[in-house]
Amino acid sequence: MSLVLSTDSVPAGERRAYWHDAVWRTFVPLDVSTPRDPSDVPFSGAVRTDRLGYLQISTVDADPERVSRTSRLIAQDSDEYLLIGLQGRGPAVITQDGRDAFLRPGDFALYDTTRPYTLSFPDRFQMKVFQLPRQVLGLRESDLRRITGITHRGDEGPAAMVAPFLAGLAAGAASCRPQVGEMLARNAVDLLATLIAEHLGRDTAGTDAAHHALLLRIRAFIGRHLADPGLSPESIAAAHRISVRYLHRLFQYDGTTVSRWIQHRRLEECRRELSRPGRLTPAVAAVAHRWGFTSPAHFSRVFRAAYGMSPREWQARNERA
Repeated sequence: MSLVLSTDSVPAGERRAYWHDAVWRTFVPLDVSTPRDPSDVPFSGAVRTDRLGYLQISTVDADPERVSRTSRLIAQDSDEYLLIGLQGRGPAVITQDGRDAFLRPGDFALYDTTRPYTLSFPDRFQMKVFQLPRQVLGLRESDLRRITGITHRGDEGPAAMVAPFLAGLAAGAASCRPQVGEMLARNAVDLLATLIAEHLGRDTAGTDAAHHALLLRIRAFIGRHLADPGLSPESIAAAHRISVRYLHRLFQYDGTTVSRWIQHRRLEECRRELSRPGRLTPAVAAVAHRWGFTSPAHFSRVFRAAYGMSPREWQARNERA
């Protein structure tokens, strides 16, 4: 069922404050500025949110505004997401990493919550925002910094296949069964991985585009199968019809190993789930098992080594926050 937050539900004088809170709750901590209308027409905005697996889809329909993610706000939370803004109506500018993506309806751009960004909407607008954990795509930090703030025209190149798929995903998300939703989310990630690999391969002299594309596909595959305790270099290599030796070499290029990457991704998913607010606190052992850890003791040891505290200490800290 969709979650809908709308200024229509509050008095006119409280709408701007309500909208700031709605945007903050839907995405990550953000500063929202809405210009005063000289005709004193109350601000109007609504956001509808659905979930397909690990993919959050929000459709924002609002009056002109400017949304900023500052260094101060980033320091207040540990949310690490990659977002895709698909413009549905009106113009927009997404600014990040020294680049400006100018969007018209049908265009989209990527932006990252771990670094400052700004979204500017000079007119009434609609934008569909797709939010996923940044680790899902398996990109290196240096590559993440090269794909943000860039306009992808919805009628050109690979983006012409991605944009309609994302638009259809947003339109039908509310009616999807959970299993179908998870499959569609994985399809979306695969399409994005292909688009990103094409972009990185095109503008990097001497880079093996096929290597990038294969590594992205493998990391996306790992993300989809994290819960499987049988996930191994052998099963990954077999699924991609490559040798285990070549698989290890792909990850060595990035300065890591297959096993370390799998463990890192599992730990990140466990950390995210254990920090989730709510009345029902998930059991640490259940969370570990859900993400492929077969030994609670081993999970606790590697969690402490990675984050400097036990899973229960991390959970308790976030409950107090």
